[in-house]
Amino acid sequence: MALCQAVGCGSSLFWPRVLLFGDSITQVPLPRAPRRSLGASPCRTPATSSGLPVPALALRWLQFSFQQGGWGASLADRLVRKCDVLNRGFSGYNTRWAKIILPRLIRKGNSLDNTVAVTIFFGANDSALKDENPKQHIPLDEYVANLKSMVQYLKSVDIPEDRVILITPPPLCETAWERECIIQGCKLNRLNLVVGEYASACLQVARDCGTEVLDLWTLMQKDSQDFSSYLSDGLHLSPKGNEFLFSYLWPLIEKKVSSLPLLLPYWRDVVEAKPELSLLGDGDH
Repeated sequence: MALCQAVGCGSSLFWPRVLLFGDSITQVPLPRAPRRSLGASPCRTPATSSGLPVPALALRWLQFSFQQGGWGASLADRLVRKCDVLNRGFSGYNTRWAKIILPRLIRKGNSLDNTVAVTIFFGANDSALKDENPKQHIPLDEYVANLKSMVQYLKSVDIPEDRVILITPPPLCETAWERECIIQGCKLNRLNLVVGEYASACLQVARDCGTEVLDLWTLMQKDSQDFSSYLSDGLHLSPKGNEFLFSYLWPLIEKKVSSLPLLLPYWRDVVEAKPELSLLGDGDH
């Protein structure tokens, strides 16, 4: 069968999407691209004589969500042949900026663009101390309003609350993050107690809006355990932290995708003599 004939015979293949929306804890760097200092770096990035930024030393230790072992990569692996997992992480962003760009990332579309789950994972930058990091800091009441605004926007484009998962920021290991700040020539610009206030606010938004929520801040500190091994530099997730996040997020995602079929048949099930009989159906198997 000619390709043009096949195009005419088969229906468009429905491929659901899971969208991961967040800051640097969600973002994946471009392959081979020069790594600029993360937006959550302790202070303004110093420049070389050429004017190029000097990457933060902490970058050597960071585990990005779509790198091997990252929580986003683990989700994509579990959902292969069922969903596209889209990484929309933006290093250094806070909810004020996230609210602005969200309509550019997802709009009301047709059934072929069906979004079955969205994670909203902000707060690590919003909770920065105003006096030390005014550019990223967002007041607590605005953080709440921004999260609610994003949930309401998703609802307006046919993504109801039961498809949305809010994730609180992880706890901050102040001693480790302060070392990074000192390396960059500035003061400690975050406090775990303050991060906890933003985590609590995120939980309240989930209750008010009817979404699911993953309370990473509390879970990582359960029973007063030492959570430093979950963090690479005191702020961003280590490989162990990525594994921890995935272990709690997957059950929430699985509930939303469990009814989705495997897309296209297993290769042994393809009719050898006339494969189009197997491959040009509705794609559900």
